Amino acid sequence: MDEHSVALPMAALHGRAQQALRHWGLADQTPELLKFRENAVFRVRLADGAPAALRLHRPGYHDDRALASELQWMAALEAGGLHVPAPVPTLDGRNLVTLPATSPFASQNVDIVSWMHGEELGRSGEPLRHPPERLATIFGHLGEAMAELHNTSDRWTPPASFTRPVWDLDGLLGEAPLWGRFWDCPGLTPDAARQLAALRPLLAEKLWAVDHAGLDYGLIHADLVRENVLIGPVHVELIDFDDAGYGWRMFDIATTLLRNRREPHFDLIQASLIAGYRRRRPLPKAALETLPLFLLLRSLTYVGWIGERPGTSDAQERLARYVKEALELAEPILQERRG
Repeated sequence: MDEHSVALPMAALHGRAQQALRHWGLADQTPELLKFRENAVFRVRLADGAPAALRLHRPGYHDDRALASELQWMAALEAGGLHVPAPVPTLDGRNLVTLPATSPFASQNVDIVSWMHGEELGRSGEPLRHPPERLATIFGHLGEAMAELHNTSDRWTPPASFTRPVWDLDGLLGEAPLWGRFWDCPGLTPDAARQLAALRPLLAEKLWAVDHAGLDYGLIHADLVRENVLIGPVHVELIDFDDAGYGWRMFDIATTLLRNRREPHFDLIQASLIAGYRRRRPLPKAALETLPLFLLLRSLTYVGWIGERPGTSDAQERLARYVKEALELAEPILQERRG
């Protein structure tokens, strides 16, 4: 839990969830809190007894248009054959409900999405427990699912009201990046701040070049880390579209690979992911050559993210770790600049 979560008594949080359930005619149950980070997520039961996930969205993180757009896109992906959560409408047919402000809550959006039954791939910071043969299968399936997400998104025409985060040059390196100003966030040492600030113009130049070279761009999940990949019998399920939006498709690939760099079978993981992706969607050699750039860009987003959450219990330790990784990934680019 972060500083947002600990500020609320659990009894009040469960009461808020039960208030939300009235809109689905499901208030006669006790929702089970599963996680409380950006959103509070509860396991609930639908009228037919099937499990589902109720999400109380963090006030101010995404507005109702962005959340409605997320649900529209998830519904389109599910209709296209992907294993993703889909919205469960209220009694009066809405996918999203806005709960009024009540003490101690601000006005807040809530939805229910269908349950995914797979097993979590893993946890960040913990070694993957699967043997090499199984890792090859899992990451091959994940590459296929990622490619199909991109394929289905390209075939889909979003409504005129559609709005989602944009992981473009401004969203990654501008004055107000989506996940925070990684070069001047609280807790950085002066030397780290100087080095990270020096990276911005170098990376902006490279990102501008790949964009103008026509690198594949469109709707992406943007957060396919281990916790957001569930393993099914012969497929994977993709969850948590909270940060999904527009961006380069290599950003999705880099996001999955970044947190697996320290795995002893990383080469197998990377090769399997890319082979799976290529079974469903083209991935030219020139695009794959940008992977080091996107690994670095993705690593910098984590610096900004934890920098904006100084109240997190292990914030300083995580910040130091994220900065160290980012500077390691930046070294080839700095060497290239030094000539």
